[in-house]
Amino acid sequence: MSETPFRTRLYAHGHVVAEDFPVAETDERLRATPDAVAWIDLLNPDQATLQSVADAFHLHPLAVEDALQQHERPKLERYDKHLFMNVYAVRLEDRTAHKVEISAFVTERALITVHKAPGDVDVLVRRWDADIELGASGGVNFLVYGLLDTVVDSQQRVARTLDEAMDQAEDALLEEGGAPRSVRLYGFALRKALSALRRAVAPMPDVVRRAVQADIGHGAEESARAGDPADGERLRPYYRDVEDHAQQTFELIEHSLTRINELLDADLAEQSNVLNEVTRKLAAWAAIIAVPTALTGYFGQNLPYPGYEQPWGFVISTALIVVSAAGLYVFLRKRGWL
Repeated sequence: MSETPFRTRLYAHGHVVAEDFPVAETDERLRATPDAVAWIDLLNPDQATLQSVADAFHLHPLAVEDALQQHERPKLERYDKHLFMNVYAVRLEDRTAHKVEISAFVTERALITVHKAPGDVDVLVRRWDADIELGASGGVNFLVYGLLDTVVDSQQRVARTLDEAMDQAEDALLEEGGAPRSVRLYGFALRKALSALRRAVAPMPDVVRRAVQADIGHGAEESARAGDPADGERLRPYYRDVEDHAQQTFELIEHSLTRINELLDADLAEQSNVLNEVTRKLAAWAAIIAVPTALTGYFGQNLPYPGYEQPWGFVISTALIVVSAAGLYVFLRKRGWL
């Protein structure tokens, strides 16, 4: 979203008839243009700012409280005069899923969105502007559809990117002898990003389904100004398409989580196999060395060697001990055992 603390738009028959006017003028402009619907976007508002909007549009106090809180779960709730919706747009940066929490109040003639962190609000605006014909018959329904479609598209895009990133890591994770530490950390980062994304995506099919069932814009306080009730019917296939995309995204994330867990488990099993093989070899060599050690120790053998009782003999034996120990250290270090 942009850093602007608020954005406003007035739509009539799908066209923008006013833009970036003060929030306090919204009600007056709606009265002056009976066929119009409004969009108000607030970036991380304080309680006083949001309360002034709540008073103008008769928003429920519990919904206002939820809009001010951070990390609310994705949901859609119905109140007497409006709907309240909480969703998460997502973007991917450095294998980390960054979520932008969006709370939305849906009244008969206005969509009020509250962004709790900066993001790219222009993506949403372009989404609405891309289909003026559909917007001409949709009213507030169209605005909500555009919001849900943009959010689900962002989630699906990130889910596909993470799945493609997993393809790149798969061969390395299945290497003989186990993957390098950097590859394992990459796998853990992917799993963390998928888990964060899952929490934002899992409730979305139900949220979209309930939005369709709620018959947005035609509640108990319906007025003729809100538009033809058939407008909602025209948008139902589009809502179902968004619901289908949300379900596909959730299934892709579930599949990706299962896949990355299986890859990490396979890498762990390969490392265990390698460790077992190394342990077996070390035990075998220890047994071989133990035989002459035990026999010479039992018989107390202490035979003269070249340089025995000579200064140069001591130097040679000491050098052999140091070189052998250093060589063994370098060998074990290269194999990753130390």
